[in-house]
Amino acid sequence: MTVTMERTAAVPPLAAAPPLPARLTLTPATALAGQLDGAWWPRSRDLEAELPALVAALDERCGRITRVTVNPARWPVIPRKVPAGGHLVHVGWFAEQDPDKLILLSGTVGRWDLLVIPPETAPAAAARLMAAAAVPGSVLTARALIAAEGVIGRMPDLRDREEAWESEGGACMSTVGFPARQPIGPLSAGAWW
Repeated sequence: MTVTMERTAAVPPLAAAPPLPARLTLTPATALAGQLDGAWWPRSRDLEAELPALVAALDERCGRITRVTVNPARWPVIPRKVPAGGHLVHVGWFAEQDPDKLILLSGTVGRWDLLVIPPETAPAAAARLMAAAAVPGSVLTARALIAAEGVIGRMPDLRDREEAWESEGGACMSTVGFPARQPIGPLSAGAWW
């Protein structure tokens, strides 16, 4: 019995997918100082996986990021060091720090305070938060922005409220189904409606 075998070229191992860019917005460089310098919307609560993309995005603009601080209430695991951009970034935590804020420190430029948008946030809400955090000179804190978005997110759409008003008899109706005309007072020179 003869067995014929075909030689196949070795299949190279699958390359890891390139990391996704950081979802980030920053206040303009010439802006007034405010409570926040922008917002970051991570894809997960894994700092080790998320910080490299953020640091890469900021290293060019902010100088080399050397330290990051977070509040442990929002991050289940806080690594001491994270490799990012060819160097190690030291990660610290402070329970007193606003839980919705991340602080980045650069040896050359200084400090950047970013609103951290929860990963599970809906895209429309995240867009509103990112825009609000990048307003130059804003006095709103990260906690205040998240709280305000929580209220906005629970409010029904204006069209839904109008439709509910109309369908629940909110408009004054006459017996034949048309809005009743009610006298509202003189319109001009003694004319009544």
